[in-house]
Amino acid sequence: MFTGIIETLATLVNIEKQNTNTHFYFQSNITNQLKIDQSIAHNGVCLTVVDIKNDVYKVTAIDETLKKTNLSHIKINDQVNLERCLMANSRLDGHIVQGHVDQSSECILIEDKNGSWNFHFEITPTNNKLIVNKGSICINGVSLTIVDCSTDNFSVSIIPFTYQNTNFQYLKTGDNVNIEFDIIGKYISKTLEKH
Repeated sequence: MFTGIIETLATLVNIEKQNTNTHFYFQSNITNQLKIDQSIAHNGVCLTVVDIKNDVYKVTAIDETLKKTNLSHIKINDQVNLERCLMANSRLDGHIVQGHVDQSSECILIEDKNGSWNFHFEITPTNNKLIVNKGSICINGVSLTIVDCSTDNFSVSIIPFTYQNTNFQYLKTGDNVNIEFDIIGKYISKTLEKH
């Protein structure tokens, strides 16, 4: 389990294909603190560390993960948001995040608000019921609050600290991000569908 509070960025240094799997090699300033079999969220995608050499570690994404996330689009030297799993004695500063991406979404507008930024993203009509104004959402692993939502898009505001310490600083219109909806909202939605 994660909280959506990003620890650091990692740089993609190598990609290897093996059958339908893809191995990603990341360089990070926390590599020396990692261990094999550890779960880490990469842009909100929970992946397992399978190898470590010096300051580079390796994770593997299966075909299903690549189809549902923006990991299929990342390139060498791209920066991804990293978060290690929540420790039992930690504060839950963001919200409950599983690292299970529900959909990838396109950034359709970025507004510079002279001190903050509003990012707008598309949303599929079937998932629209999972977002509410001022509710929680996870974008590329970052726990955020929804500012506004409509039938086919929603927006979030980014403060300078988040902008400077996540890969939101590199995001452009047309880029794809990973979206994980609030797990509580998903459970409520499923329960209501049954009744």
